[in-house]
Amino acid sequence: MKKFIVIVISFFIILQVPVSGEIRRIKLGGLPQHPRILLLKNEEQSIKRFISSDVCWEKIHETILTESEKLLSVPPIERVMVGRRLLDVSRKALRNIFFLSYSYRLTNDKAYAERAEKELLAVAAFKDWNPSHFLDVGEMTMGVAIGYDWLYDWLSEESKSIVRNAIIEKGIRPSMDDRYNDFITAHNNWSQVCNTGIAYGALAIAEDEPALAEEMLHRSVNNIYMADYAPDGAYPEGAGYWSYGTSYNVMFISALDKAFGTDFGLSGTPGFKQTAEYAQHVIANDYHIFNYSDSDEYGRTGLNTTLFWFARKYDDGTLLWMQKRELERLNKLGGYRLLPALMVWANGIKQRTILPPKKKMFTAQGKSPVCFMRTSWTDKKAIFLGFKLGSPSVSHAHMDIGSFVMVADGVRWACDFGMQQYESLESKGMDIWNREQNSQRWQVFRYNNMAHNTLTFDNQLQRVKGYAKVDRWGESDKLMFAVSDLTDMYRDRVSEVKRGVAIVGEKNQYVVVRDEIEGGKELSTVRWNMLTECRADMIGDGKAVLVAKNGKRLVLRVDYPKGVKVCTWSTKSPNSWDAGNKNTVFVGFEYKVPAGEKVVLQVSLLPGKKDNGLLYNKELVNW
Repeated sequence: MKKFIVIVISFFIILQVPVSGEIRRIKLGGLPQHPRILLLKNEEQSIKRFISSDVCWEKIHETILTESEKLLSVPPIERVMVGRRLLDVSRKALRNIFFLSYSYRLTNDKAYAERAEKELLAVAAFKDWNPSHFLDVGEMTMGVAIGYDWLYDWLSEESKSIVRNAIIEKGIRPSMDDRYNDFITAHNNWSQVCNTGIAYGALAIAEDEPALAEEMLHRSVNNIYMADYAPDGAYPEGAGYWSYGTSYNVMFISALDKAFGTDFGLSGTPGFKQTAEYAQHVIANDYHIFNYSDSDEYGRTGLNTTLFWFARKYDDGTLLWMQKRELERLNKLGGYRLLPALMVWANGIKQRTILPPKKKMFTAQGKSPVCFMRTSWTDKKAIFLGFKLGSPSVSHAHMDIGSFVMVADGVRWACDFGMQQYESLESKGMDIWNREQNSQRWQVFRYNNMAHNTLTFDNQLQRVKGYAKVDRWGESDKLMFAVSDLTDMYRDRVSEVKRGVAIVGEKNQYVVVRDEIEGGKELSTVRWNMLTECRADMIGDGKAVLVAKNGKRLVLRVDYPKGVKVCTWSTKSPNSWDAGNKNTVFVGFEYKVPAGEKVVLQVSLLPGKKDNGLLYNKELVNW
């Protein structure tokens, strides 16, 4: 009987394995005729009806046409490298071809097709698409494949032959070269972008090279890396790369579903459904993301077309609440290279279904655990608090374990620098991709823990191999909190470190950051640090007032230990390779932790002009 049970359990486990050997076999039989990528022949009529149903969607449609009109008088793109990358050119080509092809299909105006053809022939004539940096090839192949497929019936046989050969020889075949195809086994956004781009190329040329197309599609479906969405949706590389990697995941899944009637189970990958919530909750009330890891230095968001796919797939308009503002900024939409996909994915979504989410708190584990909490989705004065954990060893990670950001009253009081542009560092010979403990990456000012809203002991780096998760979290009318054991990040300096962050209060709401530390074998000096773009005025021992550019204020009060002096530190780096950090300052304090003794550091962040006198005084174990 036991043997039977084991066999049955094993059978079901095999059935549920998302990617394993030959489980997902790709056969081209029954593949639709061109166009077959994302939008089949005659499906333009559905989009036209959709456009006419709502002025918002009509305006987005008109934005694409307007941008395409501008391109009619612009010469085709040229092959210009930036450092070791052709990526900017590939992205511009993708945008231009996608926009123009959409405009032709929705209007039948041959001017758009003619201009798209010029772009296709121009990039087809490039000597290569820069396979040494294969992201460039991935994005270029996708753009060329869309143009080839969507304009198939219009293009001359000669043009089709040229473009088809370029897809094969400059896109697909370099992906079979071991010198360039590390993306096949990559556990980061390269897997998502490159596998998707090559799959688009395969779909485009399938009838001419069926064996090659099957091989490439099979490889992409069975190797595209999606495991890092587990267990509950947090994206390890940060919100910036979420938008990048997940956009291509969705482009891939959407194309498969349209061409084959199935996505081969990819959308059922653990954590993938929940990752749309992650992308929504990581946006603070100031409409900027919590820009941890290699995210934009300003935390800029903008329109996220991918969330429209999730909203339609799961019939959940609340996923678009933070996108509603972006839909109103139509003059800002023309730069989004995947914007035409929004018109495919949003088809059928009613504006009245876009409502505020019910959940005010999102917590997720994984490689880079996070917790986001807010007091309201609609109140512009609401508090947002983000808490970042994980490990510096993760792709694109910083030494920011235990860091937080805070927004209140429309002001970002506690900030994150985000990334420094890669080319600015690579051009100076910096090796920023090695994540070992003593690598050059951690010499970059913005990447190490001294520049983040976390703790530093004796001016030492956090442990690269260390890891911290969200150990406990909770939500009530008077308290939203998360607690993490950070000991693994500092075990060489102290015996124990636990940090809790919380939004406290029902009416007079404020933020508490509490650290409980047990000293190690020797005396250690801890620095409590917070980055801000506000002016910091000291108003006595243990207190400072932060003053924003608009005059709004927040009181930073050290509750424990008593008698410490709050001070500021410059954010200017002495290193020639570091970016400037204008209009920022560090505010915080230092404290000596005696060997073997327990100490508490607690800071209250109180929005408003004055200290309200409130004190949340509970040990972390009682939160």
